[in-house]
Amino acid sequence: MILIIDFGSQFNQLIARRVREHNVYCIIEPPDFNIEDIKKAAPEGIILSGSPASIYDENAPKADPEIFNLGIPILGICYGMHFMTEHLGGRVECTEKREYGFAELQIKNSSGIFKNITDKTVWMSHGDSVVKMPEGFEVTASTNNTEIAAIADLKRKFHAVQFHPEVVHSVDGTKMIDNFISQCGCSRDWTMESFAETSIKEITDAVGDKKVILGLSGGVDSSVAAVLIHKAIGSSLQCIFVDNGLLRKDERYLLEKILYKHLQVNIKFIDSSQRFLSALDGVTDPELKRKIIGNLFIDVFEESANEIEGASFLAQGTLYPDVIESKSAFGGPSAVIKSHHNVGGLPEKMKLDLLEPLQYLFKDEVRELGSALGLPDDIVWRQPFPGPGLSIRILGEITKKRLDILREADFILREEIRNAGFYKSLWQAFVVLLPIKTVGVMGDKRTYENTAVIRAVESKDAMTADWAKLPYELLGKISNRIINEVQGINRVAYDISSKPPATIEWE
Repeated sequence: MILIIDFGSQFNQLIARRVREHNVYCIIEPPDFNIEDIKKAAPEGIILSGSPASIYDENAPKADPEIFNLGIPILGICYGMHFMTEHLGGRVECTEKREYGFAELQIKNSSGIFKNITDKTVWMSHGDSVVKMPEGFEVTASTNNTEIAAIADLKRKFHAVQFHPEVVHSVDGTKMIDNFISQCGCSRDWTMESFAETSIKEITDAVGDKKVILGLSGGVDSSVAAVLIHKAIGSSLQCIFVDNGLLRKDERYLLEKILYKHLQVNIKFIDSSQRFLSALDGVTDPELKRKIIGNLFIDVFEESANEIEGASFLAQGTLYPDVIESKSAFGGPSAVIKSHHNVGGLPEKMKLDLLEPLQYLFKDEVRELGSALGLPDDIVWRQPFPGPGLSIRILGEITKKRLDILREADFILREEIRNAGFYKSLWQAFVVLLPIKTVGVMGDKRTYENTAVIRAVESKDAMTADWAKLPYELLGKISNRIINEVQGINRVAYDISSKPPATIEWE
């Protein structure tokens, strides 16, 4: 296992992903993760992340210095390099010339993390630099702008780099992390099959003869969690699916067909669509929409859950990114852009123990786990869908008519994306309905109908995303079908905004 100490870097999750790509388990902990807990975790190596702070700031985050006495390899990245340098007797200063973007390494020692590195392109993002190395260290790489771009104490297997090997812009960065893992002597035997086997045993031991309730959304996270728990405790799992009237076309049918009929997972379907639509009547503010839907979901879920006798656990499909951001050095790398749509407060209110079997997995790992558990592609590769559903893809007022229009347009988009072979390569593809009507001509008659926007993005983890360069022929076919087949839309646009500065969802 590799321990990653998170000093608040926006790339901390990328570091973890790079480690896990080599079948090595890792955990991310904040700087105040004390030395006794570190010893109990027994990592074979430690990676110190970057940070938005400077090491000389008054409240700069710092880890327990005893980590340098554990006798295991340590890799410092950017701020992690500065923390290692300062604590071991070196010095870091603010530089006159900052360095952001691509840089070319001049490798001075090809052992250690630079073994077999051929492409020397790396990504820099710093305004501070090491000006004096600690005793026992040597310069292992430089750039034209930064003389001390990498250092190492090869005897103690301490390595530090000014650049970010975890990002894709550092072309051979994955190899460098691979080399560090080799220095740690990790066994590289962590797979989704082994994770499933261990998790099933842990769930069985924890639950015993008690019952578990799970709020099933139909998304990949809750579906994989449901199947994993079902394999552990069978009929002692009771899933609750709340139809809030804001779902996509055929959403409930997919769950009934796959999870209920073929995998024998117990699912209780609650139709509360009219209740939700009534609560949203006249509401246009996106944050108010989210709060109304979230609070009402809790009420509906609790009413149904209270009818289940002997329930002791509430299961959720919480993933590792949510856990990481809740305990980061700065409370997560990003500010709150929109309120989270998970069931906040529900466990405490219902006095149930929380069961989160996916809480140490990333989204791509959940998909791998789903495949290992035998789930079909229709669920494993289902694109992320927001908790408030189509309500935040309809800008303005929510009505049944506008929901029906959006459902049909969205169904056409997803059907054509699948037929063209793009569904798995896209992070998300969906339609947004605008509160704007435009003039059109259909059959020599003037129309005044709704405007729809197609949004399709590529991403690894939704932290950043780029708009998908779909073929013009495909976009033209989708637009033509939507306008011809969906009554109420006469104009289709394509969103070519990336994240940042835009978000993936419109609200």
